[in-house]
Amino acid sequence: MIEKATFGAGCFWGVQAEFDKLDGVISTAVGYAGGSFDNPTYQDVCTGNTGHAEVLQIEFESEKTSYKKLLNLFWKIHDPTTSNRQGPDVGSQYRSIILTHNKEQEKSAADSKNDLQKNGIYNSGIVTEITSMDKFYKAEEYHQNYFNKK
Repeated sequence: MIEKATFGAGCFWGVQAEFDKLDGVISTAVGYAGGSFDNPTYQDVCTGNTGHAEVLQIEFESEKTSYKKLLNLFWKIHDPTTSNRQGPDVGSQYRSIILTHNKEQEKSAADSKNDLQKNGIYNSGIVTEITSMDKFYKAEEYHQNYFNKK
């Protein structure tokens, strides 16, 4: 079965490059989600006034890879303890966020976050936002597969 997953873990270029390597991932697209501004552009999102985060939307075959495996990679590739920052990138558009597509994903995301917190994997508290997916706005074409183009 083909499912969708959406994650924000800092600049979407690097996030896309990591998830594209995973077996079972059919396609990925970078874009904007989690805010209230309709049809945002990159310039709009960079102002920090749209409420959107830079995110990656993934289509995956659940028979080949599980949502749990996607979550494990998500936690591994960024620092979920920094608010509105990943490395040198600062702003609410770079926040750690999981946008769930159904109740099962919501439960899996919350369980994985709670497990990491309980196990003391991170020295600080996890600030990752978990919320229901509303609208995904695909980013401009020059952002798609950026690392492969450069």
